Amino acid sequence: MFMKILFVGEIVGKAGIFTVKNTLKPFVDEKKIDFVIGSGNGTTGGFGIGKNHSIYLKKLGINVITTGECAYYKKDMVQHYPKASYILRPANFPPGNPGRGWGIYNVGDQKIGVIDMLGLYGFTRVHLSNPYTYLPELIKKIKMETSTVIVNFHSLTTAEKYTMFHHLDGTVSALFGSGTKALTADATVSSKGTAFISDTGRTGALQSVGGLDPEIEIHKFLTQIPERSSDYWSEQFLQGAVVETDSRGQAINIETVNLKCEVEADEKNSDH
Repeated sequence: MFMKILFVGEIVGKAGIFTVKNTLKPFVDEKKIDFVIGSGNGTTGGFGIGKNHSIYLKKLGINVITTGECAYYKKDMVQHYPKASYILRPANFPPGNPGRGWGIYNVGDQKIGVIDMLGLYGFTRVHLSNPYTYLPELIKKIKMETSTVIVNFHSLTTAEKYTMFHHLDGTVSALFGSGTKALTADATVSSKGTAFISDTGRTGALQSVGGLDPEIEIHKFLTQIPERSSDYWSEQFLQGAVVETDSRGQAINIETVNLKCEVEADEKNSDH
């Protein structure tokens, strides 16, 4: 059986949620998408995701939400993770941490395994276990139930994401990179049947600094004084990638998504 899987690039702030609300369902229907994964690492105010936003994104049609270094930035998620199998925190957080780093989900009469993993470089507030030694054993475990395995590797360097791609090539269906919030043009399917893109971009304000207010982000660089980031509204786009897999769980195609939200919106008329 063939399966179409959409990975939605990091959903940033209110503009990102608004974009998902107004673009996701029509796109899923048009492209006959079977399963949707979305990065929620910056959904609530640009840093982390809160309980209410995670529930809302699930209602909007995202089957699994992944996170990254900001997984525990919102306190209500500590209690919510164990109750919500649809949201993942990186699997290389310490054993016993609230939540789960991977899951196996039903897609009709098929199953899909999804793993969330954080890279080693560039994160100053978290220092997690080595994903390179952990992932191969975890993949073997998941493959006892399904041959379709998707990895979201959240990393701040392109080199590290390419390293992980070559490390896992032929063992997973797709490796979706996230972390820099900029859609890359390197989507490919290897000869071993693994789809890869180093960054799936962001969903929200395109003309911004990572989905956030440019003026504030520039001011931080000029002054070196910490300041609260702010949601931003400009051109709203849904970015990401669609992978198609075959009955063996191997990727046969990958296409990037760069879909403009045609519904006019700003912070005043957004409901979230």
